[in-house]
Amino acid sequence: MATLRTPPGRAGRLRLRHSLAVAVRGADLLEKKLRILRTEHQRLVQTEEACSAAWREQLREADTWVLRGLVLSGEHALHSAAAGLSPADVSVGWTASMGVRHPSEISCTVPARAGSAAAPGNTALVHAEAAYRQAVRAAADYACARAAARIVGAEVTSTSQRVRALQRHWIPRLQEALAHADLALEQSEHEDSVRRRWAAQVLAGAERPTEGDGPHGPDGPAPTVERS
Repeated sequence: MATLRTPPGRAGRLRLRHSLAVAVRGADLLEKKLRILRTEHQRLVQTEEACSAAWREQLREADTWVLRGLVLSGEHALHSAAAGLSPADVSVGWTASMGVRHPSEISCTVPARAGSAAAPGNTALVHAEAAYRQAVRAAADYACARAAARIVGAEVTSTSQRVRALQRHWIPRLQEALAHADLALEQSEHEDSVRRRWAAQVLAGAERPTEGDGPHGPDGPAPTVERS
């Protein structure tokens, strides 16, 4: 945490009060942000789990069909069927949740088999190709959901740490410093008041005539001489 450096006196107390108010307000805003982010993170995690299950199911189905195709026609038929395929095209859409930018949607296009390419050697490989197309799309959805959940989850952790630092460390330090500043200022004002009263008493004592002083001097009127 940063070292507290404030000027002495009322200016320092005013600065501490302002810093404390800002810290409390900041902690409140971060708590609100944290609640919203936690809700969004929970939703994204659930979406990630659903996408993961869908992808794994599609992958199992595709693997089952390709194994059947291998049994029927061998590896050569599989390589021949794969030669006519092109890479998938994936584009990602982004959004922001409480200032946190993360993937929100994904578009995955798997090009159709080229017209000049040879068809798969058996029906099982045809089904395998279709199943793998679905698996690729499901994998893209899963990747998008996983990335979004990880990004928002990291922000939840970071925001939680900031709230904890404010509430457990920074705000108590400011409150303690403000209490010390109030006490020091109160003591200083009390000492100033005592010094002013003492100075006033000394000044009043210096201006008051001492006992025995008269109009003719400190020894009273001059003595008179009687004549016989």
